[in-house]
Amino acid sequence: MDSRRIKLLQTLVDSFGPSGFEREATAIVAKKMRPIADEISIDKLGSVQFIKKGSAERPRILFAGHVDEVGFIVSGITKEGFLKVNPLGGWWSQVVLGQKVIIRTRKNDRHFGVFGAKPPHVLSPEERKKVVELKDMFIDVGASSEDDIKEMGIQIGDPIVPDSSFQLIRNGKLAAAKAFDDRLGAFIAMEIVYKLKEEKISHPNTVVGAATVQEEVGLRGARTTAHIIEPDLGFALEVDLAGDMPGIKPEEAAAKLGKGPAISTMDRSMIPNQPLLNFVMKTAKKEKIPYQLSQMYGGGTDAGVIHIDRAGCPSLVIGVPTRHIHSHVGILNLDDIEKTIDLLVAVVKGLDSKTVKSFTDL
Repeated sequence: MDSRRIKLLQTLVDSFGPSGFEREATAIVAKKMRPIADEISIDKLGSVQFIKKGSAERPRILFAGHVDEVGFIVSGITKEGFLKVNPLGGWWSQVVLGQKVIIRTRKNDRHFGVFGAKPPHVLSPEERKKVVELKDMFIDVGASSEDDIKEMGIQIGDPIVPDSSFQLIRNGKLAAAKAFDDRLGAFIAMEIVYKLKEEKISHPNTVVGAATVQEEVGLRGARTTAHIIEPDLGFALEVDLAGDMPGIKPEEAAAKLGKGPAISTMDRSMIPNQPLLNFVMKTAKKEKIPYQLSQMYGGGTDAGVIHIDRAGCPSLVIGVPTRHIHSHVGILNLDDIEKTIDLLVAVVKGLDSKTVKSFTDL
C-alpha cells in the first residue's frame, strides 16, 4: 500500500469511536470524501453515504463498512474512585483484564485507565482457575475517591476505547491496530470510490459507499442507510476471522493472512445471493485475484439487514482476514486489502442492469 492509503487507514483506526460515539470517525470519512464523491449525505443516525455516479442511475451498488468499534461505557463509580463499565459490542472478558484504555469525557478530555481485578496473590486456588467476568473488573484511572473522578470530569455514560495505536510490522507487510473491525470496511469503500474517480474508470451503475454506525450493537446504521439508498445490490465490507492460529480448526475459520480476500458463504445473519456469489468468484478468477471462501457461523454483519431491505437486496460479505478481532490489537496483511479493493473495482465494472437482474431471475 502506498503512503497515502496507509496514512488514511491509520487516521481512521486511531480515531475514537465506539458504538454510539462515532462522530470523530464519521467526520474523517465525510471530510476525505467530499472532494472525491459526487454526493455526500449523512442520515439522522449518523451514518455517512458517499456516491460515485457512473453511466446509469441504476443499479445502485452499496458498499457498507461500519465505523463503530467495540468499546465500553461507564456504568458506575465506586466510592474509592474506580470505574465500573458495560460493554459496547461483544467482548470476551479474558482479553480485557490488564489492558489500557482511554476514557473520553463530555468536555472531550481524555484520561488513561487500565482494567483491573483482584490480584492473583489474594485469590484462592479455585478462584485462579476461573475466568474473571467483566462485571467483576474495574478501571483504575489513578484516582482515590469519587471526588477525584468528579475533578477529572468523568461521569456515567462516558465512552471508552482500547488504548492501542496503529503500527506496521514485518517490514511493512502487516499492520497491527485496534478498530480494524470495521474501520477497514469503511476504508475499502472509500478507496473503491477514490479509484473509480482518480483512474476515470467507467462503470454502468451508481456506486454508494457508506460508513455505517452502531453495527456492533445491532446493525442499526446499515438499516437506515439501506432505507435511504434503496440499493439494488449490497456488499458488507468487513474483517474476517483468520484461522491461521494455534487451536483453530479449518472448519471453524478457514481464512488465512496473505491469501487474498475472504468471500463469506454464510453467517448467522445472512445466506448470500448465490448468483451474486458466483459472479464475484468468476470475476476474481478472470482477474487472477486470489480469494478464499469462509463462513462465520457465530457472527453477523451489516448485510444481515441490507439483504432484507424493502423487497430484498441481493447481498454478499467480503472480508479481510484479521487475527484477534474484538480485542485491543488486530493483525492483518496489507496485501489482502489491496486485492480486496482490486476485486471489488473489477466487480463494479461488470454490474450493469442486465447482470444485476439476472441475480434474481428464475
